[in-house]
Amino acid sequence: MIHRFLDYLSIERHYSELTVSAYGDDLRRFADFLGVEPEQLDLSVVSSDDVRSWMVDMLDKGQTPRSVKRRLSSLRSYAKYCLKVGIVKTDVTQKIIAPKMKKTLPVFYKESEMAAEHRIVEHADDFESKRNALIIEMLYQTGMRRAELLRLTDSDIDSCQMQIRIFGKRRKERIVPFGDSLKQLIDDYLSMREQQTGLTMTPTFFCTGKGEPMQARQVYDVVKEIMSEVSTLKKQSPHVLRHTFATTMLNNGADINTIKTLMGHASLAATEVYTHTTFEQIQREYANAHPRQRHNN
Repeated sequence: MIHRFLDYLSIERHYSELTVSAYGDDLRRFADFLGVEPEQLDLSVVSSDDVRSWMVDMLDKGQTPRSVKRRLSSLRSYAKYCLKVGIVKTDVTQKIIAPKMKKTLPVFYKESEMAAEHRIVEHADDFESKRNALIIEMLYQTGMRRAELLRLTDSDIDSCQMQIRIFGKRRKERIVPFGDSLKQLIDDYLSMREQQTGLTMTPTFFCTGKGEPMQARQVYDVVKEIMSEVSTLKKQSPHVLRHTFATTMLNNGADINTIKTLMGHASLAATEVYTHTTFEQIQREYANAHPRQRHNN
């Protein structure tokens, strides 16, 4: 039954391969907890207490409330699907309350760190270093997600109009503009890519030296390697660059609804978290800069 649900997510809901895989993993974990094979998972004989016990077991084993909430969300979706197709008559997860999560503000790179990063990557002179420089700058200048970057094809990038077509979650399309500096990096990369691979077009815009699509881990490693040279943040990842894009836009006067559109957020609430981040920054700078505050500290 699980495989039918995963097919439904992939084919009818157009979820990404990564997301479908995560749903499958969560449901297999629940089946394993119950001591049954995944395809034998029958929610009609599962109780709310079984679900609560699973949550407690995960927390006892050191899983974070965020992870537990996400896995519970996968089970909720599966339960709703089973109800929809008539396999069960009630939703076993309906009255389950997810564990509370500590609200954390997104981390981001300082403008001085991004300036230092730019000084490093502007000296890129071979295929791999030019590609890596473009990866960093494209994430920073467009705010796209890593998965969105990996899905890009040559036809998604319009250098004449200077805009990128991005397919976000559930294949939702949005158009993001870019400036001259990114255009130059794109042109340089495409020229170097053709020399390196011997191909005028590759299956995906970003590729390896052999013309093969890059993998998610490779993009993560690129960001970690370059940004670790200019920042001491504990977390170095593509998503930090996405946070940095939003924070930089807000700090420089962009309207929050514009940022919501550019980032592909479904609701304004997801974007508003960055207003709290910038206010935290304002508080710190005020405390450090104002003489009365310095005296009090």
